[in-house]
Amino acid sequence: MQSPSKEILQSWHDDANNWKWGIFYFNPKDKRIFIDKPNPDFGTTLNFANPKSYLVVAMALLFFGFILYMITKKAS
Repeated sequence: MQSPSKEILQSWHDDANNWKWGIFYFNPKDKRIFIDKPNPDFGTTLNFANPKSYLVVAMALLFFGFILYMITKKAS
């Protein structure tokens, strides 16, 4: 399978229909996980149409949950 051209990727990024509430990117055609936000000064977001993005969210939650657990365990 061939990767989309930069022009296609940019057109997907600029399409308002791929942005839910202006902050959540959802495009099943785009296989990337991390996408620049419409304003690059605000960083990146996840492509929530890609199932791997939910794995990234779960891993982040587990990591921060583990940190909180270790902090509260040490305090008691």
